[in-house]
Amino acid sequence: MQVSVRDNNVEQALRALKKKLQREGVFREMKLKQHFEKPSVKKAREQAEAVRRARKLARKKLQREGGV
Repeated sequence: MQVSVRDNNVEQALRALKKKLQREGVFREMKLKQHFEKPSVKKAREQAEAVRRARKLARKKLQREGGV
C-alpha cells in the first residue's frame, strides 16, 4: 500500500493511510490475530458475519426498490 506525501503534509498522508488500512480490514484482522480463536468460535463468528452481510444486502435492495 502506498500513500504520497504532498507539500510536506505528513498528517494528511497518515490520515489517508489509516483510511486505506481501515477499508482493507487490516486493523480488524490484526485484532483477531492477537489471540487464538477456537475453530468452533471462528466458524460461529464467520457465520454470524455472513448473516449480517446478507441482511444488510437485502435491506439495501429493499430500499432501492422503494420499500421503505
